[in-house]
Amino acid sequence: MQNRPVLNQNLSSLGSTIFSQMSALAARTQALNLGQGAPDTDGPAEIVDAAVAAMRDGNGNQYPPSAGVPPLREAIAEHQRRFYGMEYDPATEVLVTSGATEAIAATALAMLEPGDEVIAFEPYYDSYTATATMARARLVPVTLRAPDFRPDLDALADAVTPRTRMLLINTPHNPTGMVLTDAESARIAQIAVDNDLLVMTDEVYEHLVFDGRHRPLASYPGMRDRTITISSAGKTFSFTGWKIGWIVADRALVSAAATAKQYLTFTSGGPLQHGIAHALRMPDSYFDKFRSDLERKRDLFCGGLREAGFDVFVPQGTYFASIDIGDAYGGDGFEYCLSLPERCGVVAVPNAVFYDNEEYGRSHVRFAFCKREEVLTEAVARLKTLM
Repeated sequence: MQNRPVLNQNLSSLGSTIFSQMSALAARTQALNLGQGAPDTDGPAEIVDAAVAAMRDGNGNQYPPSAGVPPLREAIAEHQRRFYGMEYDPATEVLVTSGATEAIAATALAMLEPGDEVIAFEPYYDSYTATATMARARLVPVTLRAPDFRPDLDALADAVTPRTRMLLINTPHNPTGMVLTDAESARIAQIAVDNDLLVMTDEVYEHLVFDGRHRPLASYPGMRDRTITISSAGKTFSFTGWKIGWIVADRALVSAAATAKQYLTFTSGGPLQHGIAHALRMPDSYFDKFRSDLERKRDLFCGGLREAGFDVFVPQGTYFASIDIGDAYGGDGFEYCLSLPERCGVVAVPNAVFYDNEEYGRSHVRFAFCKREEVLTEAVARLKTLM
């Protein structure tokens, strides 16, 4: 074998994700896993039934179209019209992907050139760094700071350079739970228009807003033709393992993303796509109850964390809550998280991994509260033993 590294040098800084590491730790120690954002119950049975019916009827068991099965593309377009009053052509302006992660990767690989800059709010989901790296672009952070994590939009405007190609905006925001206001979104839209930038939006938590409201950036003046809106079914319907995501955008942007996507997975999950088509057409009562149930869990869990003596950052959206561990373990969230399973049987994720400058989030730790209430109650009880 040649005497050279096996891994491509461009990827050598990435390593395995923190979620894989902490989930393996949870399995090894039999701890309650509040690290990875995966529910511990499945979504509605009728969605499973729709997918099973598609399998039995032979719908999607062979290669479905690379862009996605027509019923799902139509349902996605209907969803955008129903919730946001936006019109998209399901035949040319909707692309089904293997989760939002592939949608982000396909967009980055299709639209970024080596040396391009992408501005994103830090802390950010780790796939942003990975996909920018694969595209040989540079991710430029604008840091959201505790305790409220509101974006500094003057800093965002100042971060734009002649190399800036794209803004990558995540709202509701993981891991902070921040939800952009209308005024903040309008200013971001104006920055994009003034500088003729593309905008990729990660909106996977669009139906999990507890305080405020979600409005797609694509709906602001001048934004529809420059915005690649990304979402997925995993978070909204509690089927994260199905990996069904999508892009809605102007046809030229969808065509570009599809060029890259066809050489990543080409297509996947045909019968599952039929299940999600059914899911997206569920009545408003489902979406309202889903949100209210998660809001109740947020309040239960965050209240318990406060009782346990933690400084809690209560999220406006998503299903993650973060704490500041203060001086514990020298303020090192990573060491703190490594110790938790042995100390009290709970797994969390250190927020420092979501920052370029880890010091900004060094003492912050994230928990997922998309679990059964009895699990959250038990987790709080175990964390209280640390007092």
